[in-house]
Amino acid sequence: MRLEDYIRDIPDFPKPGIVFKDITPLFLDAAALAYTVGRLGDWAREWEVDYVVSAEARGFALGGAVAVASGAGFILARKPGKLPREVSSVEYELEYGVDALEIHSDAVRDGVRVLVHDDLLATGGTAGALCDLVEQAGGVVAGCAFVIELAFLNGRERLRDHEVRSLVVVDDE
Repeated sequence: MRLEDYIRDIPDFPKPGIVFKDITPLFLDAAALAYTVGRLGDWAREWEVDYVVSAEARGFALGGAVAVASGAGFILARKPGKLPREVSSVEYELEYGVDALEIHSDAVRDGVRVLVHDDLLATGGTAGALCDLVEQAGGVVAGCAFVIELAFLNGRERLRDHEVRSLVVVDDE
């Protein structure tokens, strides 16, 4: 299946100069969605993960499904102030600003294997923050898996200590 056929470019969103990769068409097509979740789930099973961690919001849409497909639990990584109990937090740089993510402090135990998942790998800021959260809590990042990778932004370099796989790799702007 050519997942590229289910990804739409939206120029100048969320700000001028950014080309947003819209995966809404992928979500709307049951076969494309099942294929995507299946492939990501295959990687999670191969890496023998205990949990999948994803950041809101688009990461949630697939992260929970990948967790189910791989027989793993799911860890929510949220924006500050959204989780009700004690949290671990990390700030990170986006391609167009600074942000922060939090997980519940008890979500990751020593030695658990975690798949870091997001819909898009750009500069690696979000995925790097997720890796930091997992490792600070004593977990092991088993691998990082993405639907789309914008290779020209070199986000993979930020994740060089981890295995990285992407279903669609975009080499040029």
